[in-house]
This record gives sequence, C-alpha cells and structure tokens, in this order.
Amino acid sequence: QVQLVESGGGLVQAGGSLRLSCAVSGGTFSGKVVAWFRQAPGKEREFTAVIRNDGRTYYSDSVKGRFTISRDSARITSYLQLNSLKPEDTAVYYCAVGNVILSQIRRSESYNSWGQGTQVTVSS
Repeated sequence: QVQLVESGGGLVQAGGSLRLSCAVSGGTFSGKVVAWFRQAPGKEREFTAVIRNDGRTYYSDSVKGRFTISRDSARITSYLQLNSLKPEDTAVYYCAVGNVILSQIRRSESYNSWGQGTQVTVSS
C-alpha cells in the first residue's frame, strides 16, 4: 500500500489561489485513480476532483472551472490547483488513491490509501 503526503495548504484571501501537492511513496499512481476530497468542520468528506489513469478528469459542481487536478509524468505527485477561492472552500483537503471503476470514483469508500490532509482556510 502506498503512502501519501499532502502539502501546500494555508490561509488565503477570497479570490486567491493555492496549489496543493500529493506525493506518493512506496509506489506510483500508475494504473490507479487519484482523487481529492475535502472535509469542512461538522460536514462529511466530499468529493472534489479525480484524475483517472487515462488522464480524464472529473470535478464536483462546486469547484468545476476553478480547480484543476493534474499529475506529473513520473506519476509520483498529484496536484490540485485552487483558483478563485471562496470562504466555503475552507476545509481539510485529502488525496486518495485506489483501483476504482468510473461509477464509484466520487465515493470516498472506494479508495484504500489516504494522506493525512492539508488545511485550506479562505478568509472573506
């Protein structure tokens, strides 16, 4: 099982940007689905973005057009670019990896490897 470490979170004003990173050790993302989820205080963990092994990406409606998921060519780091941030984007952001079929990619239960999370706080 791979190990995941997120970084890049912080405090930013509304309208600002952040770039989150998810580094993998003990393996690569090759052949796997990489997803980002987020969890705000008092709320359930929610799907944010995913990149499949074939490079196709999917986003939640709340972040579509503002966030971009990507990965490097070595498939050992995934990125989540956060633009036009809003206070409601405040959450702990987690990356996750798994062998997940298309119909299940938005479900957190589908992923078996998780990072520890990185805090993103957006001030108004």
